[in-house]
Amino acid sequence: MFITKDNCKSLSDKEIISKSIEELDYFKCLYERYGNKLKRYITKISGFNADEADDILQNSFISIWKNINSYDDSLKLSSFIYRIVHNETISHWRKLKSKEKRNKQFGMNMYIEEDKNEDKIKRNFEVKEVLDKLSLKYKEVLVLKFLENMDYEEISNILKIPEGTVATRINRAKKAFVKIARSKNIKF
Repeated sequence: MFITKDNCKSLSDKEIISKSIEELDYFKCLYERYGNKLKRYITKISGFNADEADDILQNSFISIWKNINSYDDSLKLSSFIYRIVHNETISHWRKLKSKEKRNKQFGMNMYIEEDKNEDKIKRNFEVKEVLDKLSLKYKEVLVLKFLENMDYEEISNILKIPEGTVATRINRAKKAFVKIARSKNIKF
């Protein structure tokens, strides 16, 4: 069967999962629905370039397919998918770090969008500069909360930490973010 974007749009996440298990072609609906968001998430937490993000995304979707039968439908599908992508990204990042092959630029174009507004570009670089100074545990909660607009429950499911810990990390991360920004004379 030929699956179109319109076929995908009309299906809920749960319908996509059950149809994917029956007919593999429906799995591309997950990619249509989540691919761009996940790639953006990968680059935000890691700073990887587009090619590296594509590789991680591809490996993530392979893992999603391998684990599709273990999806717990009491959770949001997005939490299940983001968790796999998160794990793939961190795993890739650790491999590069251990081999000391990380690019020194660490994704300078991470937040630049096609909008050429100079103030926006400057602001994006400032945000990136401050985020890069944070520890990974603080960086990831800020990205998930404020750039991916997720609630505490979703973040908890993705990071596999209690919601109270999510709240604590966000609070501490915001304080650390402000402290770093002030030390660099950046005002938000």
